[in-house]
Amino acid sequence: MTDASLHSASRDSEAQFGDYFALLKPRVMTLVVFTAFVGLLAAPVPMHPFIAFCAVLFIAVGGGASGALNMWWDADIDAVMKRTAGRPIPAGKVAPEEALALGIGLSGFAVLLLGLATNWVAAGLLAFTIFFYVVIYTMWLKRWTPQNIVIGGAAGAFPPMIGWAAATGGIAVESVLMFCLTFMWTPPHFWALALFMRGDYDNAGVPMLTVTHGRKATRAHILVYTLLLAALAVAIAFTGAGGPVYLVVAVVLNALFIKGALRIWRRTEEDAEADNFAAERGFFKLSLLYLFAHFGAILVEAGLDRAGVALSLGGLL
Repeated sequence: MTDASLHSASRDSEAQFGDYFALLKPRVMTLVVFTAFVGLLAAPVPMHPFIAFCAVLFIAVGGGASGALNMWWDADIDAVMKRTAGRPIPAGKVAPEEALALGIGLSGFAVLLLGLATNWVAAGLLAFTIFFYVVIYTMWLKRWTPQNIVIGGAAGAFPPMIGWAAATGGIAVESVLMFCLTFMWTPPHFWALALFMRGDYDNAGVPMLTVTHGRKATRAHILVYTLLLAALAVAIAFTGAGGPVYLVVAVVLNALFIKGALRIWRRTEEDAEADNFAAERGFFKLSLLYLFAHFGAILVEAGLDRAGVALSLGGLL
């Protein structure tokens, strides 16, 4: 890290349980839990409910552990960004070495218990996910390349694959497609955020695309990735992970997503400043619904399949 003084800073007050929990990035953990749960239930191999619960719990703990390690390493830039200045370490509530110990301890705990509860393929994927997020993304890519979000997005895309592997002991086309859906969604989601939080990344010196290539280029990138994402998302409807319910959700949401991306692409900075980045903020909010709705549709399709309800895409085409 570039600011060693943060690691010797004294805490303003005694840390509370909520401060340590905040290190686990609970909002991000929600997405991890949900997509892992969908991957697990969408798998063709049923699991005992208690083992399934344990699997999702350990995947969530592993995701939280990587969040704690991310906050430990990024404490210096978190301190200068408005969006992150209130996090436990820059706020002086948790010492950096405590976050490091918590992250390492929970990582080992989650990987070991996931392996014992399910299988070592799932545990290995979880271990690799933590390594990828902490080392490849946080320590290397984030401060080195404007493609940090593109490549680093893989870390957030692994949970459905881990859930699938926990149930089946392996990897399949369906789990890879769920990975790809999250992977392709990540860049437009975060670039939209970067457009209206642009000052944060400028101040922190993080080479986000808005900083290195400008906001006009970022708007074009959002559109391109949204179009590619839409093609992938709709195509999934015609695979084992999709179906008619998923197709309806995918068509509607991707039409809205493309409309939002086109609106962002056509705007100038003057337009954005005039309405306080209303289109960019709206697109970002829609992106949150987008991923949950797609995985929710996959979950519905899996539930219908388990219940023996056969729906055909032919009736929609």
